[in-house]
Amino acid sequence: MNKVILLKKRPAGKPTLADFEFTSAAIPVPPSGHVLLKALYVSVDPYLRGRMNDAKSYVPSFQVGQPIQSGIIAQVADSKHATFKKGDFVSGNLQWMQYQVSDGKGLIKVDDKVSPLSSYLGVLGMTGLTAYLGLTEIGIPKPGETLVVSGAAGAVGSVVGQIGKIYGCTVVGITGSDEKAELLKSKFKFDHAINYKTKHDLKSAVRSACPNGVDIYFDNVGGEISDAVLANINKHARLPVCGAISMYNETKMPMGPRLQPLLLTKSATMTGFIVSDFSTKFPEAFNQLALWLKEGKLDYVETIVEGFENIPQAFIDLFDGKNQGKMIVKI
Repeated sequence: MNKVILLKKRPAGKPTLADFEFTSAAIPVPPSGHVLLKALYVSVDPYLRGRMNDAKSYVPSFQVGQPIQSGIIAQVADSKHATFKKGDFVSGNLQWMQYQVSDGKGLIKVDDKVSPLSSYLGVLGMTGLTAYLGLTEIGIPKPGETLVVSGAAGAVGSVVGQIGKIYGCTVVGITGSDEKAELLKSKFKFDHAINYKTKHDLKSAVRSACPNGVDIYFDNVGGEISDAVLANINKHARLPVCGAISMYNETKMPMGPRLQPLLLTKSATMTGFIVSDFSTKFPEAFNQLALWLKEGKLDYVETIVEGFENIPQAFIDLFDGKNQGKMIVKI
């Protein structure tokens, strides 16, 4: 039988396992012009939390009683499609099913001889593209500038910091444990790392790590961490806003500092973005990331959870910071 994960009900606050439902169906047979896909790796990402709400956003909400979907690496198990043959590996935005039929639209062939399949969900996938395009298109890094990254040990943040170093920036990462702080410095070559959970005065900690101020702040988390960084920005600072995981589970929006006077007096630019905003630049970005990876200028780490039945828990664990780098479920 074919296992499927549905959204059982919309979460109130942080998601729980009770918000998901496992069901099963027959393995489908692909009609003409379609392929049967077998899921191999499933990406779980913080942005999926927003799609669980019944609210208008940049992508449609998940529907209660319907399968959840995310980035998936799959293998073609059967093909009646001219472009894809049995055995091909593909990446696409697919449903949380062990097997599913696709007409091929949106599928991209991936090559396990070039890079491990899981990397196409991370450093060579959406998270890598997000890091590269958010930093280069909005952050516009220049040699000698100071770049601060929040959520720095995550899938996007760890790549952002490394790209900042390639561009000649001093890079400071903010993360949630001493272990992750050490990882940022040893594996990803960040200049400084701050464990926000052990700093009683985060604003001062950022000032100490950034004596020349902050030129670029790549914001993955929002909330009080971002308040502390923004208090240290320089004139003409650029602030790409990629995520706000600290607030995704809030049932009432918390009040923070009024930012307009700060942005005004610092002539700063704060820009929210979705990676699809730069879709025309995906090929260029992918090629650059792949080259840096081949040259050893980029490194990555993955948190691999095994078992289809563990997809919901892996997703929930993101909000407790239990991942280093990209969180992926291997089927």
